Amino acid sequence: MNDEASVEIIDEASMNTIIKRIESERYYIDLFRKSTASFFEGHPDLTEKHRIVHSVKSRLKNWDRLREKIQRKWTPKDPITSDNVFDRITDLAGVRVLHLYQAQFPQIHKAIIQRVDDEYWTLHEDPKAYTWDPESKEFFEAQGLNVEVKDSLYTSIHYVIRPKAGSNVSCEIQVRTLFEEIWGEIDHLVNYSGSTNNVACKEQVGVLARLVGAGSRLADSIWSTYESTYSEEKKAREDSN
Repeated sequence: MNDEASVEIIDEASMNTIIKRIESERYYIDLFRKSTASFFEGHPDLTEKHRIVHSVKSRLKNWDRLREKIQRKWTPKDPITSDNVFDRITDLAGVRVLHLYQAQFPQIHKAIIQRVDDEYWTLHEDPKAYTWDPESKEFFEAQGLNVEVKDSLYTSIHYVIRPKAGSNVSCEIQVRTLFEEIWGEIDHLVNYSGSTNNVACKEQVGVLARLVGAGSRLADSIWSTYESTYSEEKKAREDSN
């Protein structure tokens, strides 16, 4: 008798049926991705003189990653099928919105919620903030977000939007600072899908997360000082005139 735990694997025919179903909607998913990215790239309150959004990245999940995710989430008791895949896998399209410091986030959040209120988008689920940092947790809760503390040291805010309720098309929006983006890229390289068991690498990624937290606070402090100084200088010039 084999003592090893059996591995639950979706059969290839079922996997191919799911992939074929996704392919049938891929054009519309990509169209929604592009329009979502364009919203952030051209929004007058987030770009131009305000410069809230630093940059925007977007992608469609590639087929290999998609197959891995379906396999990871699939179980015999809770299978992913061609009928429920668009409810179970909601990050087929992804848009990442990057900003410089945490104090800019409320304006990005406001723009997203306004878009939902205006009925151009609908939320598939409540937005959620992920963080490991108690101060960040407090900050996100103050914005009315549900917060999940991550032992992995991950920090990001996630929204899943659809063009309308009941649509098969969705897009995951991730909002984070540039500091958090750097950490995420390095962590993804080292830890995604168990890429390494190297203890030193994992510890170093943890140290980097704490440096990112300190860097984010320093960036907020620099901007706060700059804004205060600029406002005082502007007032002094106006008074002198």
